[in-house]
Amino acid sequence: MNRLFAASCVLALGLLVPAYAEDDKDKGKGEKPNPAAQKTNLEKHGRHKLFLKRNEENNYKGNVIFLGDSITEGWEGSGKKAWKEYFGEFEPVNLGISGDRTGGVLWRISDGKEIEKLKPKAAVIMIGTNNMSSHSAEQIAGGVKAIVEELKKQKPDMKILVLGIFPRAGKGIAKEAKMAKADELNTKVPATNKILSKLDDGKTVFYKDISKEFLDKGGNLPKEIMPDYLHLSAKGYDIWGKAIKGDLEKLTK
Repeated sequence: MNRLFAASCVLALGLLVPAYAEDDKDKGKGEKPNPAAQKTNLEKHGRHKLFLKRNEENNYKGNVIFLGDSITEGWEGSGKKAWKEYFGEFEPVNLGISGDRTGGVLWRISDGKEIEKLKPKAAVIMIGTNNMSSHSAEQIAGGVKAIVEELKKQKPDMKILVLGIFPRAGKGIAKEAKMAKADELNTKVPATNKILSKLDDGKTVFYKDISKEFLDKGGNLPKEIMPDYLHLSAKGYDIWGKAIKGDLEKLTK
């Protein structure tokens, strides 16, 4: 009887092994990595090097940091006057790099150590328009979420203002056109913003969409605000600055 019992136990265990093996095999399975949340190394980029140099010299301080692409970098160009007028009191730091995507920003704030020595009270994020041609709305929003999570990990006391991606025209808009009509605007932008709005937790992360501020009553995008229907004019930056100054006053208290 003992031998039979032992044999039965061995048989039972043998039958159980494949089941556990399957469970182990399934571990780690899941969705494919989000390409918009994969880090892009910008170590050799001139502006990245500039940011690090300023950090080392300890003269690149600020209560607010702005993270983004050429639209953010443009505060140093067409937006220079509005930058000083609306944000001067915050001693802001512009960390915008032309052509950047979500993966680039993610690398810059993590491996790139662009914010390591900074102690901002708030961060403004406006990124994702350069991802539009390669990634889905869900992927782009996921890339922004990865940035937010990294910022929260590094600077838990910092408030984060996530801005909805600004409206932009689709392809085929004539340069001489005075405006891009509402039905010519990129539809992936509002789809992405709808997902981004869910990042708002009312405590540390806040979402704001100022898209309508750039459009006329018919939902069209005037050239005087975005000359190429993507980048802002001085008037566009004035609209942006005026729209979020109050938010930054609250977030930096």
